[in-house]
Amino acid sequence: MSARKTFQYYRQYQMSDMFAMVRNSRRAPKECSDRLDGRLVVITGATSGIGYSTALKFAAQGANLLCINRNGEKSEQLRREVESRFSVKCDFLLADLSSLQDIHRVAMELASHNAPIDVLIHNAGVYLTEQEITPDGLDKVFVVHYLSSFIINHALMEKLKGQDSGRIILVSSEGHRFAAWGLRLDDVNWEKRRYSGLRSYGAAKTSQLLSMLMFADHFRGSAVTINAVHPGAVKTETGQENGPLYRWWKKNVYDPALKTPDMSAEALYYCGASRELEGVTGRFFNLTTEEKPAPPARDRELALALWEKSLELSGLDTADHARQYPNNISLVP
Repeated sequence: MSARKTFQYYRQYQMSDMFAMVRNSRRAPKECSDRLDGRLVVITGATSGIGYSTALKFAAQGANLLCINRNGEKSEQLRREVESRFSVKCDFLLADLSSLQDIHRVAMELASHNAPIDVLIHNAGVYLTEQEITPDGLDKVFVVHYLSSFIINHALMEKLKGQDSGRIILVSSEGHRFAAWGLRLDDVNWEKRRYSGLRSYGAAKTSQLLSMLMFADHFRGSAVTINAVHPGAVKTETGQENGPLYRWWKKNVYDPALKTPDMSAEALYYCGASRELEGVTGRFFNLTTEEKPAPPARDRELALALWEKSLELSGLDTADHARQYPNNISLVP
């Protein structure tokens, strides 16, 4: 990170934003009574935690589900439960969202799906205290949290723009603030710096928010919106891949202070269904309260550079993309 960027971010940090974050985190999410009967909702990572509770919430309000999961047995269990309890359709696709091959495959399957995708929720995530490099040679946290959603959104751009409506929701995090001084696009794999679970997570979530700005601008003029939601401090199974010390700390110290994922599901349903958010795009919500992200997540220059880097890492056709998305496009405020 250059000295110029560091100074730029330093000047933009305000204590009032941090106080707002604390206040917003104490607020209960708004509830939404609007139903989604017959609508199609796509959710990644729906077999446990936030994704599972969110799947049940949307199904209870009449939505059909298409879930993208790693585990076939758990996916079958979810399908049986949802269809028996709520009399809606629950299909699934199996994919490892740390694998570029799987991500591209499932992205193409979604792009060719006959039915409109009314709500797309990027929920899959992972937290690692020790770095893992994927078979594609990339940082696993970066791929699962950010690159998977980028590739899927990119593949769906034209499909979604041709629909009457569509909402994309990124399950984000206040943890994006761990990337306090921005991203190192020359070191996304942490080869030049000491790896930190918190900083890696923060960088991935900051990347997610920056891409939100770009996609929001691309969808401008259409009926498609994209927003990010911090799901609250809730208990999930994230982190089970880590060592025994971390798992003990999470189980005995961290988890007892957390709330249930039902709170997250309520917030995600509001953002996915509420008429109050029609046309609202490119925003970050702490549960259901709009909030200003950290300065690096609002850096338009960095967002453009990250977009090009993401196309390169994803193996997407940059020439074809340039025809769709000219470099001089203005980003949303």
